[in-house]
Amino acid sequence: MLRACSMLLAGLFALSTLAMDGARAGETKLNFKKDKGRVTLAYATQTPRVRHSCFPGRLHAVLAHIAAQTGRRPLVTSGHRSGGRRGSYHRKCLAADIRVPGVSVSRIIAAAKSAPGIGGIGTYCNGIVHVDVGPKRRWNYCGGRGRGLAKLNRSKAKVVAMR
Repeated sequence: MLRACSMLLAGLFALSTLAMDGARAGETKLNFKKDKGRVTLAYATQTPRVRHSCFPGRLHAVLAHIAAQTGRRPLVTSGHRSGGRRGSYHRKCLAADIRVPGVSVSRIIAAAKSAPGIGGIGTYCNGIVHVDVGPKRRWNYCGGRGRGLAKLNRSKAKVVAMR
């Protein structure tokens, strides 16, 4: 059953990417004109240095869902990172930090919450939204250099110090 759902999501992602046009970060509006022979991603990257080629189909599907719900292509500001915290889904290439230009953070979060296969959704003070395909959890982090606190919602609300 899980494999069938994964294949369905991959098919939906493929269809959604065929409907999008314009790979530049500045052009984030969706264009539903068909362009034969050209497949574009459901998202753009902030710079060519953003590592995203290892994203699994599940994460592509989440980003495609956010694009479809907001009507604009998400801009991935951070993808795979080799450094960082242990257990980070960025290190496993299962997470992306995004912005959606012209769309409010609350609307991005609403779109992410309804995405099939979504795991973690985090927000930061600078308007970046973290999405991943790990276990379900939510947080809001506003702090500097490990002094801040983040609310982390799993089954019950917990306050966890971020270091």
